[in-house]
Amino acid sequence: MCQSRLRAAFLLLPLVLKTARVISGLPESIIAAACARSGQRVLHVDSRNYYGGNWASFSFSGLLSWIKENQQKTDFGDECDDWRKLILEDEEAIPLSSKDKTIQHVEDFCFGDQDSAEGVEEAGALPKLPVFGAPAAQGVSPGSEKESPAVEGISLGSEESPAAEGLSPGSEEENPAVENPGEEPLTPEPEQAPSTETAPGDGAGAAPGSGTAPSTASGESAPEPAETEAAPSESAAQEPKKITYSQIVREGRRFNIDLVSKLLYSRGLLIDLLIKSNVSRYAEFKNATRVLAFREGKVEQVPCSRADVFNSRQLTMVEKRMLMKFLTFCLDYEEHPEEYQDYESSTFAQFLQTRKLTPSLQHFILHSIAMVSETESSTLEGLQATKKFLQCLGRYGNTPFLFPLYGQGEIPQCFCRLCAVFGGIYCLRHAVRCLVLDRASGRCKAIVDHFGQRISANYFIVEDSYLTESTCTNVCYRQISRAVLITDQSVLNTDSEQQVSILTVPPLEVGRAAVRVIELCSSTMTCMKDSYLVHLTCPSTKTAREDLEPVVQKLFNLNTAKETENEELEKPRVLWAVYFNMRDSSGVEKSSYAGLPSNVYVCSGPDAALGNDCAVKQAETIFREMFPTEEFCPPPPNPEDIIYDEDEIEPEEAGLNNSPETKPDSPAEENESVGLLVVTAPVEAFSAMKLLRLLFLVMMMLRTI
Repeated sequence: MCQSRLRAAFLLLPLVLKTARVISGLPESIIAAACARSGQRVLHVDSRNYYGGNWASFSFSGLLSWIKENQQKTDFGDECDDWRKLILEDEEAIPLSSKDKTIQHVEDFCFGDQDSAEGVEEAGALPKLPVFGAPAAQGVSPGSEKESPAVEGISLGSEESPAAEGLSPGSEEENPAVENPGEEPLTPEPEQAPSTETAPGDGAGAAPGSGTAPSTASGESAPEPAETEAAPSESAAQEPKKITYSQIVREGRRFNIDLVSKLLYSRGLLIDLLIKSNVSRYAEFKNATRVLAFREGKVEQVPCSRADVFNSRQLTMVEKRMLMKFLTFCLDYEEHPEEYQDYESSTFAQFLQTRKLTPSLQHFILHSIAMVSETESSTLEGLQATKKFLQCLGRYGNTPFLFPLYGQGEIPQCFCRLCAVFGGIYCLRHAVRCLVLDRASGRCKAIVDHFGQRISANYFIVEDSYLTESTCTNVCYRQISRAVLITDQSVLNTDSEQQVSILTVPPLEVGRAAVRVIELCSSTMTCMKDSYLVHLTCPSTKTAREDLEPVVQKLFNLNTAKETENEELEKPRVLWAVYFNMRDSSGVEKSSYAGLPSNVYVCSGPDAALGNDCAVKQAETIFREMFPTEEFCPPPPNPEDIIYDEDEIEPEEAGLNNSPETKPDSPAEENESVGLLVVTAPVEAFSAMKLLRLLFLVMMMLRTI
């Protein structure tokens, strides 16, 4: 076989190389964007045909394909069986895994009306081109297929707050919450006010993160805009519309189902990074509208802000004063160590019992505000979590949380798009067989892909799932139990059907963990009209179904319409459900992996936490180890701020001559305008992107002929 070589200054191997899964997770995508932005040459190699890996979002048909793949655990054969012959005498190969072990115990169930869905096709779907490198049986691409209607979103550059909000600290003025894209919000920091009204684009695979799955670059057109606001129900007890399984299949493109369920803290590390790097312009966000609690078998809304507390009918006047006094203490608890230092060795639940709080207030604080473990979290951990919750209140709405429209899988794509804009190269459906280690230096020098092609680089980043069992012998993994439900109504009906809710269900048995429930409405662009998408997450003790089904039975009706009893009528009915266990590799030190060279860095998959701080911290740590003198994800320069040297551009030619000879070589000094986005990419990289798009258009023309 003819051995070809490709030289890259930086190589990023996102998530698993396995045939059944993979792709660029959130930490890898952030690192790729940061490296490309600092002028490094980045090659991102993935064995799947969609972005995100275990952070991805899927349409309904895509999720069904993903379920089938993980239940069958198919493995593609090597296209190059003799890749070991490519290793030289002074080199050593470190094999990479080709089987996915991050997802286990996948079970799906249909509880809706069992009408036949045979022959039913997704609305707006077009025939797909053959998927290269995949078996012929894989007809449906599991990439998330996005829609691009004009929806109401939140601009991350503006800090908005309810007028009655009083718990958010700081002296900065905050405006009333506005979700009107047509109004220009006021911001105290103009340089941090990117426009986020750009709906997911119709990119053809050259610029990831545009809102369209790369696997649909073969010719899928965007569906018709979805209705983003459903009419309010006439009464809370109104009977929900019956939804059949064939309707779900037909409207499958309306769904964007996340493999990992998270929310973004409004003052968290990820929001700060999105604003700083201007990546927020690629996405839109919706504020989580309410925080719920499950107590005494009922779902209740938790008062969060000062206005909510004093308007609540659930609390007495005495309880309101007690709650406000405790929350005020939590905002500056560090200044009063005498209040908690005697209880530092106690759990947060035990500390709350000493604060003269009623049982209902203790429940609200522990499970709905701090959202920490009742038996494992210390007093300091509980106080820190409560303070974080309160500090995030009022920045963009009445709760501390934001959710990205079209799902959590948009966030990795946004960073991938930034990387591509600055010259990063993405190779999907491209598996890698091994790392090539130089015996003399002890450093990794190249990889060998499934074609037998040798690719050289200076730095290598792999996700934990790439590594074989021999490399991970000393690693102890945790597991996450996940469930995704499609329901016909909300867990707590109100006048408004468009609610984004977070609910923590306390452990139902001793030894079990609390279950986090996130319910999404159709205005988040993650489900069809008149339905809800519900995510359940908890640390695993058994299989996902054994961990989560008792909670599902408490909150939802699992019976079919004919079998429903009177006492179950008030509960939302589950139409479809899937359970699975996901590996949690967060917190593993690099020293735990055996035999890895110093220039190979390992990223973890999703963790069980609600926020994304772990992924952002890991990405920044790895980037600073590789490039300690470079800034981490700086914002792109504005065209008006670029100053050209008079020696390079003569006055009479400035602004008129666009030839490559008169353009600066530095990426920081070259700019191109693409719509609302200012792109500062090297000339060569931009030309390559144009060439790829041209080739894609030629392929489409040939296909139509």
